[in-house]
Amino acid sequence: MNTRTPDPFTLSVIQSALDNAAEEMFAVLRKTAMSPIIYEVLDVGTGVTDAGGRLVSSGAGIPTFVGVLDKAVKVIVERHGNNLQAGDIFIANDPNHGGVTHLNDVVIAKPVFFNGHCVAWTASIAHWGDIGGKVPGSIASDVTEIFAEGLRLPPVRLFSAGKRNAALYDIIEVNSRLPDFVRGDLWAQVAASNRAEQQILKLFEKYGAATVNEAITAAFDSGRRRALAGLATLPHGEFTIEEEQDNGKLWRAAITISPDTFSVNLTGNPKDDGGPYNTSRDGAVIACQMIFKALCDPEPIANFGSFSPLQVITEEGTVFHAGPSAPQGFYFENRIRLLDMLWQCMASVCPGRLPAGSFASIFGTVISGDHPDTKRKFAMVEPQMGGWGATDERDGIDAMFSTNHGNTFNCPVEICEARYGLEVVHKQLAGKPHNPSGFSGGAGVSVMYEARASASLSVGYTRANIPVWSLNSQPAGGTNSMTILRHNGEQEHYQFASGIVLQAGDRVLIETASGGNA
Repeated sequence: MNTRTPDPFTLSVIQSALDNAAEEMFAVLRKTAMSPIIYEVLDVGTGVTDAGGRLVSSGAGIPTFVGVLDKAVKVIVERHGNNLQAGDIFIANDPNHGGVTHLNDVVIAKPVFFNGHCVAWTASIAHWGDIGGKVPGSIASDVTEIFAEGLRLPPVRLFSAGKRNAALYDIIEVNSRLPDFVRGDLWAQVAASNRAEQQILKLFEKYGAATVNEAITAAFDSGRRRALAGLATLPHGEFTIEEEQDNGKLWRAAITISPDTFSVNLTGNPKDDGGPYNTSRDGAVIACQMIFKALCDPEPIANFGSFSPLQVITEEGTVFHAGPSAPQGFYFENRIRLLDMLWQCMASVCPGRLPAGSFASIFGTVISGDHPDTKRKFAMVEPQMGGWGATDERDGIDAMFSTNHGNTFNCPVEICEARYGLEVVHKQLAGKPHNPSGFSGGAGVSVMYEARASASLSVGYTRANIPVWSLNSQPAGGTNSMTILRHNGEQEHYQFASGIVLQAGDRVLIETASGGNA
């Protein structure tokens, strides 16, 4: 048996191959999914973990989704780790039980077996267009319990030793208004996991388990060293922030930085909301991971070691650690508001490191109905773009997705009109304000959809009342808005709403904020 210590080049090749396995998962998912929210917008994340669920590598997609996968796998290992077999595949979407986000985001995870032992996991998460619940698209604004938001799936076996759980497939399909799309997206995620499993097994067969595990450990050590090196460039001490939200409530955070720790204290915040505007503790941790990574190690791919200096303190029953029955359909606005608040706190104490505030909203827009030509049911799920903040050296960037979104793309007008039967009247830059005494924030966008037949609209966004924050005492940035222009000339304004009935000829006008000035 070869007991030589692997050389650094071999370890690097293995690490790169593990990164490539996650990227191949992403490519398979993009090429085989049914829903444009996956194959065009790329509302997905892919990753590989070790046997215990520690993040090893991640593919393209939404950065905050990558932060979901290790947490989901750890829950599966905790519940099923003593009873795993080759060929098992698990599914989960419940934020209280491994799903982390909301019910529309579905995790598929598969253990990889080599010589009879689980050596790794492949996992993906993707937004499904409809998972049941009160309204089409499954994102309701007027629910008070998670039970009304759709089908909840704690970690359960989708496959057992390679055999499909047909009953579970039937339950999933019968609970969705879009069973064909759910079926297609589900199989795309299964195919992605299978593809990554093949790549990982080739590594173990070529190099052996000891060498691959040593490469993983070395990657974790490298991630920790980079994180600590970045942490050393930050000011030490405690930094606090208090920010008013659109609903008038005050959010608070305290960041304490020492040579070996970046601690975020989120206690003392409002109780979990009566509506679906909460996030799980894991969701709050992901927001903290985002600001930590942006400050300490922004370039390389993240792994378990990248976040070892991070500590997050939450209080159960609050908006950042929701109770077990609290709805979380609009979790994304809560989480991006948290990230934006932490961003503002650190921008004030790290001059030149971070730009001013962005429009900081997912601005989730869901329009559902029957296609006027094909009569097939559809659910358009569209995040919106907006302005990013200026820095001390340049204007902000125009028409970007939120800081949570990473490699997300907008859905092309042609795809939107063909798949959903809507008319995109315009999609253009909104007016960009001029800042005569400094640099201006980036421009938001103006988007108008017109319904060609009766449809249902759900929408949720923040930064409607409190404008985007700026740096250096410059004027504030813009605000987000949405208006329904009825075909009879009436206008209606909404911020969080669901089940709004659109008739043929009604138009939906979305205008996103410009970024903060500097």
